[in-house]
Amino acid sequence: MPLISKKDVAHLAQLARLKLSDAEADKLSGDLEEIVAYFKELESIDTSGVVPVAGGTDLTNVFREDEAGTSDDGGKGADQFPDKSGGLLKVPNIF
Repeated sequence: MPLISKKDVAHLAQLARLKLSDAEADKLSGDLEEIVAYFKELESIDTSGVVPVAGGTDLTNVFREDEAGTSDDGGKGADQFPDKSGGLLKVPNIF
């Protein structure tokens, strides 16, 4: 008797709001069986000497304070938006 029946696959498809044909359900059932078999194979591996890892690294993020500054582009940035209206930059319409 298979671990994952067509009824199980139909239930999962309904939960995922998928419409599966009978052929797709059969193939998916077989694929899921292979995945479960692989996990059963992994359960047989001796991991008693392996140290558990929770975070993967001891690195920490380095933050710096935000500082207000001035641009050193000599005012060239203002040339990219020559059209201004009420303190706002005007760009071409896209719609």
